[in-house]
Amino acid sequence: MSLDVAAPGDDHADMISQSYQLYVERTDPAKNMARYYAMAIEQTMFGEACLTRRWGRIGRRGQEKQHVFEREEEAVLLFLDLLKQKRARGYLPRTGLQLSQS
Repeated sequence: MSLDVAAPGDDHADMISQSYQLYVERTDPAKNMARYYAMAIEQTMFGEACLTRRWGRIGRRGQEKQHVFEREEEAVLLFLDLLKQKRARGYLPRTGLQLSQS
């Protein structure tokens, strides 16, 4: 098969089926704790599913880790497992968000 010729079929067959994004925080002023945890599943340029995790102190850059999977389902399973772990540790969606009006 030549790389110059487009393969027949559906161009969107390998795309991520829906958006997976999460941002949660855990704060405890008595312990000087202000942490965030963010996750998203996106498609790599090679068509693989990539789960990107970011975490750290609120207001700081923090750390990042990426997990690449051949199938979207594998990324979703890890996403849900990590969500369950974070909820058990007290992470909650941020409240009191104000959208700026232009």
